[in-house]
Amino acid sequence: MQFSVQLYTVREALDADFDGTIDRIASIGFERVEPYNFAANTEALASALARNGLTAPSGHAPLLNGDRDLIFEAARTLGIGTVIDPFVDPARWSTEEAITQTAEALNEVAALGGEYGITVGYHNHWWEVETGFGGRTGLELLAERLDPAVVLEMDTYWAAVGGQDPAELLGKLGDRVRFIHIKDGAIDRDNKSQVAVGSGRMDIPAVLAAASSVEVGVVELDDSAGDLFQALEESLRYLNGASA
Repeated sequence: MQFSVQLYTVREALDADFDGTIDRIASIGFERVEPYNFAANTEALASALARNGLTAPSGHAPLLNGDRDLIFEAARTLGIGTVIDPFVDPARWSTEEAITQTAEALNEVAALGGEYGITVGYHNHWWEVETGFGGRTGLELLAERLDPAVVLEMDTYWAAVGGQDPAELLGKLGDRVRFIHIKDGAIDRDNKSQVAVGSGRMDIPAVLAAASSVEVGVVELDDSAGDLFQALEESLRYLNGASA
């Protein structure tokens, strides 16, 4: 598995010093990043990535309610091969009908993405997995209704917050999952409780062992009470050691 970092982790630093922050991410040792809202700053991001020899295999963008052509054009410029929608309202995960509608919307976007040579994916939070449908989660129902071209990026931490065993859920979803978010912490909804990978309550070795179909593991902290750059450095060191 290759490792990347979700740039949302350092969003405040990016706002204060965009180029310096990307440079610092590279100096930590990351070779890949996962940008968010990248259509808003494509030129600056392309320059910063090229200067540091970074690639962006995946990126987050609001495909279901944004300018899809603009997003796909930006992704193609940046070399982003998979664009992932990171949010569908929690209210849309309480019925099978709503989940089916979400799948249909993603399938439609994926057809357009295919014209650009770009894969479409979806990223979960906790609400996609906390409601049961006959022993299955909403995320599993979604996967059953998706076109084979659509992939999943499973956030293993939010899956645990939603009451699931991340390793077990990865097994159920199989090779539909091509990316995962790897994070650690107290396994609750308080973003400030998130910590460096390997220093929280998550069973990271079990997650890595179950992620056989995953191409890229993306490190992310939604927030933290500690220093975010230090947490990223410690996370990458831990993951490189765990995968050696």
